[in-house]
Amino acid sequence: MAEIKGETCPICNEKKLTLREEEAEIPYFGRLYILSMECEACGYHKSDVEPAEKKEPCRYTLEVSSEEDLNIKIIKSGDATVKIPHVITIESGPAANGYVTNVEGLLERVKKQIESATEAEEDEAAKKKGRNLIKKINKALVGREPLKIIIEDSTGHSAIISDKAQRSKL
Repeated sequence: MAEIKGETCPICNEKKLTLREEEAEIPYFGRLYILSMECEACGYHKSDVEPAEKKEPCRYTLEVSSEEDLNIKIIKSGDATVKIPHVITIESGPAANGYVTNVEGLLERVKKQIESATEAEEDEAAKKKGRNLIKKINKALVGREPLKIIIEDSTGHSAIISDKAQRSKL
């Protein structure tokens, strides 16, 4: 792992930013680089995942139907869009992070986003909808609610590592 400390943070301008680059080999996916930056002063954090090889644009679809499915590994690049039909769509963008996680970790991230949006919501109907989505995710996290996860990546740098996942061209 390569690490550079003492860089200038783009947020607070303190020289307390640490840059890290790590190379990893992921079965069924190949070599990739995990890039991150973290500031000790203000807590700023950004990470991304870059494959070492060029890939074709792709779409992965996974039907999550059991508690065992929560362990399926997910690689999401900063360029990928994550869709959970009837729950949420997370678009890619300049502030989007890439990460390596599993289905459970992805659902926990989504749950936190919905909780945050629900707390900030003024409209009671929107709050109720948010609470219902959180209940749905909580049921999925214990294997009692089937969900579909779709990851679309124009750069081909994302993957769902499972025989259950269907890969198609984007």
